[in-house]
Amino acid sequence: MIHTVRAQLHRVGREQTRDMTSGSPYRLMIEFALPVLLSQIFQQLYNTADAFIVGRCLGTEALAAVTSSGTLIFLMVSFFMGMSMGAGVVISRFFGAGEDEQVSRAIHTMLTLGIVSGLILTVGGVLLTPVFLRWMRTDPQVMPQAVEYFRYYFLGGLALTMYNDCRSVMTALGDSKRPLYYLIFSSLLNIVLDCLFLAGFHWGVWSAAVATVISQAASVALCLAYLMRRGNQFTVEVRKLRFHRRILGMIVRCGLPSAVQNSVIGFANVIVQSQINGFGMMAMAAFGTNAKIEGFAFLPITSFNMASTTFISQNLGAKQYDRARQGARFSILAAVILAEAIGLAYYAFAPQLIGVFDKTPEVVALGTLQARTASLFYFLLAFSHSVAAVCRGAGKAFVPMVVMLSIWCVVRIAYIWAVTRLSDDIGLIYWAYPITWAISSVIYLLYYLFSDWIHGFDKMLQ
Repeated sequence: MIHTVRAQLHRVGREQTRDMTSGSPYRLMIEFALPVLLSQIFQQLYNTADAFIVGRCLGTEALAAVTSSGTLIFLMVSFFMGMSMGAGVVISRFFGAGEDEQVSRAIHTMLTLGIVSGLILTVGGVLLTPVFLRWMRTDPQVMPQAVEYFRYYFLGGLALTMYNDCRSVMTALGDSKRPLYYLIFSSLLNIVLDCLFLAGFHWGVWSAAVATVISQAASVALCLAYLMRRGNQFTVEVRKLRFHRRILGMIVRCGLPSAVQNSVIGFANVIVQSQINGFGMMAMAAFGTNAKIEGFAFLPITSFNMASTTFISQNLGAKQYDRARQGARFSILAAVILAEAIGLAYYAFAPQLIGVFDKTPEVVALGTLQARTASLFYFLLAFSHSVAAVCRGAGKAFVPMVVMLSIWCVVRIAYIWAVTRLSDDIGLIYWAYPITWAISSVIYLLYYLFSDWIHGFDKMLQ
């Protein structure tokens, strides 16, 4: 009788998550990816709302201060986001294998790591902001507002890392809907606060960062309220928050390469941003605005990548190798097609989209030049990121790290170093992206076709 009750509770608990080891792979991945896509859209609304409202209320100088923050913020948080991705892979693997005790330990280890990471991010971000901005050759006219915005933003470092970790827990268990609901609420809250602080109270650019921090903290509160609710199969308990050595080792092995990969991308983008900053405030505003718009353009890539990583991790944990291959092929194809369709649309409507943020003719012209240089090649970016997601899901995160380090960092920086010494044409800098996307895509294609990526987890656990 007791055994029957426990079995029923176990089934009920797993119904609250999503087991992706049975059923149509295409339907499961689409159902998983769509809420993730919507979540990513609302995630982008955070900084995009800041940029739009700041640009409208405070002008081009304030817009340059906010939009120039994108690459530095990514550099600062990317390492911790990579570790979160690695932890999600470990959780998915244990969940697919039915090892529920290990799932619980992985979740508590991950959240403990998130708390420590958040505190480090807060202290480091607040203290090092002026150093990084000077290193990036930020326009002196923009510097005071940029420092102001950054420091307030990084005061919410703990909320930022904890939201990413809570979302990774839920998506690793196949639940992509609840993070969407929480993010919709916090994104709308962010927009309301931006309007209130900037348009209503006429506060400075710092208030846009405060609005973002408050909204992120609200989303964390909602996530934790659900995860700590009694009756969940993997209820989070404060007394269980600690590092489990074996689990932490697996998280580091899966997450550290992703963390380094993200940091490498962030570092390379900071180098590009520093070169763009040398062309003045208008170039900064155009580059940053383009980054905001591209953030939306890349959402299909991100959503299908998250679906792919979770699907492949769960199915390899269950040793369903053919099913994992089937899911990988579908996710890559879907991301490539969607990304290119969006790239074509961006190419056509770039001036209008950039003009939404800033109608200054020079900003629109520079932003359009960059958009029309890169947008037709979004399929290459989608392919590279999709194969990298497959590798992470298979426990082979070291491979994307090497590719990104060698191509998206070393080659990209070398290219920029060379062209800036041969010419002062800013358009040549924009070509750094499609060129390195093409090189990495060729390497990823060869690896995907000819390597034994499918047995990554089996080798890790030997």
